[in-house]
Amino acid sequence: MKLTFGTDGWRGVIADEFTFDNVRRVAQAHAAALLSTPGAARSAVVAHDTRFLGAAFATTAAQTLAQAGLDVTLLQGPTPTPALSHAVRRGGHAGGVMITASHNPGQYQGYKLKGPYGGSATPALVQEVESRIDAPAGAQAAGTLGEGDARAAYLGALAGLVDTDVIRASGLPVYHDAMHGAAGGWIEQFTREHLGVEFHGVRQSPDPQFGGVNPEPIPSNLGVTAQAMREVRGPAFAMVTDGDADRIGAVLAGGGYFNSHQIFAVLLHHLAQRGRRGRVVRTVSTSGIIERLAQHHGLEVVQTPVGFKYITDHFLEGERDPALQVLIGGEESGGIGVQGHVPERDGLLNGLLLQETVAASGLSLDEQFRAIEQLVDFRHHYDRIDLHLPGPVNRADLMDDVAQTAQLGAHRVQQVITLDGVKLAFDGGYGMVRASGTEPVVRLYVEAPTPGEVQGILEQLRTLTLRHLR
Repeated sequence: MKLTFGTDGWRGVIADEFTFDNVRRVAQAHAAALLSTPGAARSAVVAHDTRFLGAAFATTAAQTLAQAGLDVTLLQGPTPTPALSHAVRRGGHAGGVMITASHNPGQYQGYKLKGPYGGSATPALVQEVESRIDAPAGAQAAGTLGEGDARAAYLGALAGLVDTDVIRASGLPVYHDAMHGAAGGWIEQFTREHLGVEFHGVRQSPDPQFGGVNPEPIPSNLGVTAQAMREVRGPAFAMVTDGDADRIGAVLAGGGYFNSHQIFAVLLHHLAQRGRRGRVVRTVSTSGIIERLAQHHGLEVVQTPVGFKYITDHFLEGERDPALQVLIGGEESGGIGVQGHVPERDGLLNGLLLQETVAASGLSLDEQFRAIEQLVDFRHHYDRIDLHLPGPVNRADLMDDVAQTAQLGAHRVQQVITLDGVKLAFDGGYGMVRASGTEPVVRLYVEAPTPGEVQGILEQLRTLTLRHLR
């Protein structure tokens, strides 16, 4: 069976593609790639989240890596992806393995590759691992296999990145929805040990089925959280982490949703107001308010294709050259990384930093964002549709057709960006179409000044897309 790798590694349906034998094939190839890297350490770290057979698959991967010649540390218990990444970097290891399918449905599992710097593996490493599957293994002395725990070191690192004093002084309660994923109990422990304020947990217990929803912090999966926050008043909010806790979402007091673009903007503004400097890296599908806000603060903006690996590249570039350091990098799906930490998405850190913004300002997240809109004269409304089509589309013709679109609703297109899919930018928003390369899914993204315009442009792009069904 040929295994298809994505941007972060390999995913598949459990017992169909994702089997113990296939995990061994991937781990053997991964070990060969790491051991062939000149100057690299001969060690790795392996962890898992709360999915079906996570511990068993992680053990299989760890044993295979060790038998191939690596000294392997197997982290015990469900572990957030950013905690694994922190352990890899802190320990000077050659790389890491995270057994997770992130925000995918519960029937999926995955093998995420992490680089020695504590972030997503480079495309070159992913391609090398893929190319080495089933290749003859070279003779190597077996390595060692031991157990470890990343929790204390990781939570200690978070304490050095968050103003715990201002949160403690505010008395603001912490609400956290773990979506039955890997972060269950971690924010609670951090709150108890470092903040000393009330903690309220939602969906903290591990559940391979994630309570019957996909573990992705988007409105359709947050009914339980909205219900929990409905009677809450004041500036409090619930931070929400996805299945492996590298993505962040938020639900406001009263039950309203606070999207990833808004989170990105609030964090950027907060860091810049405190004198932090550096480049702002945004994927092409993020809100135009990020560009305007960065310009307001005199910060350079870099736009990348969709995928956090591109943001990681810029973080690493900034580590090599201080003049190019990154202050914050983010993507539309809720993955955000910040300066001074691993070059990785970290839902736990971002949730705590949001808590810091509210504690420091006394304003709710919504109030902070409305102030940003006024500051940069921008009105943000956004929605996205994933069109699961009955068959493949003619991608080339679709993208050509989209690129020729001169008008979106009442707005004249001012710029056509083909960095990833086709993005049609206009004053105050954009429409964007991206076709999946591995499945019959086309993603439509729209930002516009009013909710009605968002829905109208989405319908326009949906109609255009359906013309290209084969």
